[in-house]
Amino acid sequence: MIIEFDGDVFRWDARDDAAWFFTSVPEELSAEIREIPRPYRGFGSVRVQARIGGSEWRTSIFPSSSGEYVLPLKKAVRTAERLVDGGPVSVRLEVLDG
Repeated sequence: MIIEFDGDVFRWDARDDAAWFFTSVPEELSAEIREIPRPYRGFGSVRVQARIGGSEWRTSIFPSSSGEYVLPLKKAVRTAERLVDGGPVSVRLEVLDG
């Protein structure tokens, strides 16, 4: 399954000692991902191949308390693609689990 979406970059404020940044997979697409039969992985994570601009990497998306999946945005990607807190991001995800 391949999905593409536009979102916003946001900082996770639960910890003061680390800067974690994410973008949310839209609700409808998150619902479609939840329907894919797959073995349970830690924290309900789903393995994906992510692409933003010219950056591509393997990671996992995680369910949030609001029901949407969130994609962590590592610093190397944020730097290479000039992503900033609150700024826009266009994402392509290939779901590897399932």
